[in-house]
Amino acid sequence: MSRRPKAPATDASAPPSDLLASDPQALDPNAAAAASPDAKPKRRRRGVGAALEDRIGYSFTDTDLLDRALTHISALTGARNRAGTYQRLEFLGDHVLGLAISDMLFRAFPKGDEGELSRRLADLVRKEACADVARSMDLGPALRLGASEAGAGGRNRPAILADVCEALVGAVYLDGGYAAAAALVERFWGERMRVPAGPLRDPKTLLQEWAQARGLPTPSYREVERKGPHHNPVFKVSVELPQRSPAEGSGPSKRAAEQAAAAAMLEREGISTNG
Repeated sequence: MSRRPKAPATDASAPPSDLLASDPQALDPNAAAAASPDAKPKRRRRGVGAALEDRIGYSFTDTDLLDRALTHISALTGARNRAGTYQRLEFLGDHVLGLAISDMLFRAFPKGDEGELSRRLADLVRKEACADVARSMDLGPALRLGASEAGAGGRNRPAILADVCEALVGAVYLDGGYAAAAALVERFWGERMRVPAGPLRDPKTLLQEWAQARGLPTPSYREVERKGPHHNPVFKVSVELPQRSPAEGSGPSKRAAEQAAAAAMLEREGISTNG
């Protein structure tokens, strides 16, 4: 009596190309994870969730994590357990984001000192930057908000967008590990890291550091003039340092005028404000 030949066992030492040929799931990490006996069955994502996954380039295995990352407390009813919102994920994502960007900066700027890297990090993880990334992901339409918050413009509120952006990083970290989260950060923060949108230090801070390095006191600012209507004033401010001629700057607020005055003095001294 003839026996049917058994299928050859998979050789654990086979090269990757042989494994891919014998197991198509190896081409897709998410599919392989779903095939694991301990993995949760992957739900088919539809609508805004699927569109968001396409935009960020990551498909969630645990779609509940994505739902939670997009949920504002105003969308909950009853006891409003904050664990069902993005707040815990935001806490985690904030630290994962900081680590991922710190690693990117360390590798991208091998000659940068601690001060420069710290300033670049602060610029990339600040709330305004995270809100800008959230807009590039088009997170607003995917947010789960209560009717009152949605009616008050919550989908465009920078604070909410920044928090949800960090929560999304945390959700990807929990679902796919650090490598997946770092890839997401590289995708959306990489270009911002390489081409800063503006000066790494504001002129007032840079002027103060420059003065202190030369043993000079903190620069002093004096309002010279205010003109224009009350609702649209123009301020002129002078900045002074010992042994230096004063420099002046103008702006729509005292702070803006002070920054302009500091920039004018730095420019006169041949100091760049672009880091």
